[in-house]
Amino acid sequence: MIEAELSRSVQRWCKGATGATSAAKLSGGASQETWRFDIVHPDGVIGAILRRSPKGYGAAPTRAAGLAAEAQLMQLAFEAGVPSPRVMHVLVPEDDLGTGFIMQRIEGETIARKILRDGEYAAARPLLARQIGGILAGLHWLPKDKLPELRSRGATQEISEFERDYRSLNWPKPVFELALRWLRDHDPGPSAETTLVHGDFRNGNLIIGADGVRAVLDWELAHLGDPMEDLGWVCVNSWRFGEIDKPVGGFGSREELFAGYEAAGRKVDPARVKFWEVMGTLRWGIMCGGMMQRFREGPDHSMERAMIGRRASETEIDLLRLLAPRGS
Repeated sequence: MIEAELSRSVQRWCKGATGATSAAKLSGGASQETWRFDIVHPDGVIGAILRRSPKGYGAAPTRAAGLAAEAQLMQLAFEAGVPSPRVMHVLVPEDDLGTGFIMQRIEGETIARKILRDGEYAAARPLLARQIGGILAGLHWLPKDKLPELRSRGATQEISEFERDYRSLNWPKPVFELALRWLRDHDPGPSAETTLVHGDFRNGNLIIGADGVRAVLDWELAHLGDPMEDLGWVCVNSWRFGEIDKPVGGFGSREELFAGYEAAGRKVDPARVKFWEVMGTLRWGIMCGGMMQRFREGPDHSMERAMIGRRASETEIDLLRLLAPRGS
């Protein structure tokens, strides 16, 4: 069914295209779907990805930037030389596909454990931490006057929101209480500079090839805020996938990340990065708790939700490691 709709769409906006084939659904949440397909063209097949909210679905969650903003951000990044797929088409009502966009398909790997273990990526792994620093710098350099309308979040507001989310779970965790107190005590206040923040820049949301990072994906949590937030989030232990001695996504050191960032002309504030790493660890723990709550109380008792929910205990260990006094 969707191939017929895609075929009609691509023939309207892709000059010379005769249709679409090989459509396959890659993921589908409560309101958004991702499809892989090929555009049939006399010059050769064009690989494409559809990101959409199907007809009849409501607005995106409050923390989400929205698909229109995602498309604009990805294209802005692509034009600025930040590795990002090129946006080929933003859906219009005539497409009959809902809301969303179609982007260039970039080949590579997103499964973190393969990236960290397979021989194909062995030469790239030592380079990735520094490369990621440079990419984040490029992302944070994107001009604010060209960005779409985005929510703005600072440290103090985030502490309050995550505490509210945690209390709503009615699942007391002393380590989470400790982390909240630490965050309030170490709140760095407003950042001297407000930039675009990707919001979910981590191992698992990057397309990696033998040559390194090929694309940054999943811009749905993009917002305006402290650029150090992205540097802290990429270091959260949950995104190291077992390589706990390599803080940057299991690839390398914070020093390599910082060196790549500063080589691109931006400054790192390590204390603020540490704050956001603690915040990110607590954030993921609360999100895991939310998954467990939905598993217990919702109509969909999926095993995936239960498995993610139990990972809240892992974040407690991570928080204790982060908050332990040096030398202990």
